[in-house]
Amino acid sequence: MAKIYPFRGIRYNLEVVGDLSKVVTQPYDRIGPEEEEEYRKRSPYNIVRVIGGKVPPKDEAEYARRGETFRTWIAQGVLSRDPEPALYAYYQEFEWEGRTYTRKGLVALLDLKESPVKAHERTLKGPKEDRLKLLRATEANFGHIFMLYQDPTRRASGAADAQVAGRTPDMEAVDDFGNRHLLWRITDAATIRAAREVLQELPVFIADGHHRFETAVTFMQECFSKGWRPVPPETFTSRMVTLVNTAEPGLVIRPIHRIVHSLPDFDPDRLLKELERDFRVEALSSLEEAGRRLASGLGREHVFAFCLPGGRFYAISLADAGRIPELVPGDRSLAWKSLDVSILHKAVLERLLGIDEGRLAAGTNVSYTPYREKVVEAVERGEGQLGILLNPTRVEEVMAVAAQGERMPQKSTDFYPKLLTGLVAMRMEIEKT
Repeated sequence: MAKIYPFRGIRYNLEVVGDLSKVVTQPYDRIGPEEEEEYRKRSPYNIVRVIGGKVPPKDEAEYARRGETFRTWIAQGVLSRDPEPALYAYYQEFEWEGRTYTRKGLVALLDLKESPVKAHERTLKGPKEDRLKLLRATEANFGHIFMLYQDPTRRASGAADAQVAGRTPDMEAVDDFGNRHLLWRITDAATIRAAREVLQELPVFIADGHHRFETAVTFMQECFSKGWRPVPPETFTSRMVTLVNTAEPGLVIRPIHRIVHSLPDFDPDRLLKELERDFRVEALSSLEEAGRRLASGLGREHVFAFCLPGGRFYAISLADAGRIPELVPGDRSLAWKSLDVSILHKAVLERLLGIDEGRLAAGTNVSYTPYREKVVEAVERGEGQLGILLNPTRVEEVMAVAAQGERMPQKSTDFYPKLLTGLVAMRMEIEKT
């Protein structure tokens, strides 16, 4: 189960950098070349100058320069280490589809040797190599790994809530989407003890940050192979994570809708006819009705909403859930096969449209967005032949698949909002021989 530690976080000196919002960023994998340039323009101290973006540098020496920048900022007092170990309450206030939420997390160090972790996403070689080179150059953690645990008693999250109630945040920033990010140091011994005791009994699941987690494990193995010794708690045997209790309100997974395009000889009416063998096909009047139909089926049935040219909308619902093992063949668990995304990919995209896993991975015929309106716009402009609206994957489904040791299908989850990079970091202490 999860073993966590408080730590001495590295944080920006606000007297030097001024507005924190100008120096923090989205996670590295959300930073393309344009975003990276924009972040650089905002401040000479923006954390992007250390972490880079999702496109690796062409010059290998750039990693060393990033490490030197990080160390220089510490030497100059741009960044400073907190004097005593703490946990950090990290709250995010945001809106989604007209509702206001607060997601509450707890930043801690996770022991990599003694904490079994459940994952749900496949990882790619390129991003892991890039993050490993940065880790070697900086010997520090910057981006968070977003982790879930389930504690209906709220012992840890409730204790943290009580500690920050009425307190001004130690750090506060607004991200590129208008979401507020608030961070408080918690040094109260009873709260830290409660969090450690609760997590010690529970499994933890990665929501976001699979590449960073696997990279941390690889780096730990590298360090041991060199004969280096960890100096805990801030060291290579630990990784900075943000833990979110699924029993708390505010955990939002956005749906990831599909836009099907570039299919030769695509015939929408033939597709609807073929669907009637295994699905109920209901005509809908509008996007608004499609949204209501999806909401009514969430957690109760497997239903999609199709958008076709000419403003046509249809609800496509699975007629017989007992046929899922037949419609979604293979040796996966029933939990995996019963995901809406699995049913869509196997029983519709692959079987009826010929879009298999290889074409999905290559992006040949499908693009993605969390916004329903963008799906409709793409179809109306002729950029998409078919829009497919989905319900969000539920957190209990993510955990059920991860508990089986399986990975979710491509583009199954979008935890929103992302955890900002730059609010707090961890610098490693290592005894090198």
